[in-house]
Amino acid sequence: MAAPSPSLTPAAQTERRIAWLILLTGAFAGASAAALHNMLWATGLMIGSVLAWFNFRWLRQGMDALAVASQAQAGLAQPRVPIGAYFRVLFRYALIALSVYVIFKILKVPLASMVVGLCALGPAAVAASVYEIARPSRKRAEIEPLDKTGS
Repeated sequence: MAAPSPSLTPAAQTERRIAWLILLTGAFAGASAAALHNMLWATGLMIGSVLAWFNFRWLRQGMDALAVASQAQAGLAQPRVPIGAYFRVLFRYALIALSVYVIFKILKVPLASMVVGLCALGPAAVAASVYEIARPSRKRAEIEPLDKTGS
């Protein structure tokens, strides 16, 4: 039996769910701030959530690359982490910090609003976790439980 495609695994589905929930959380927070007539905060919340989405996406790509590299080096006594992995981690944070700084300086968007928007990953991960608990995927539900002997 062939292994399922990575795009169809429950983990990949959850990652996709978290990604769009980050944007949905930011849109909801931004719309709430706009309804309170605070357009600068609404802008900052949405910008922060978009940056959080990019951060999550880049983190996922970095972890996928690290997993591939570790599988390729399985059994080696001294496995090596590709130098590009270190660069990507530093570049990701530097790019987000630079983006926040430029937006803060040029558009005069409150820094706190962008930082709160960057925290959109938290509620998105919680919502995806609650969804997984409340409605487990069919693949997991179809797995037969172990009998009392543990075999």
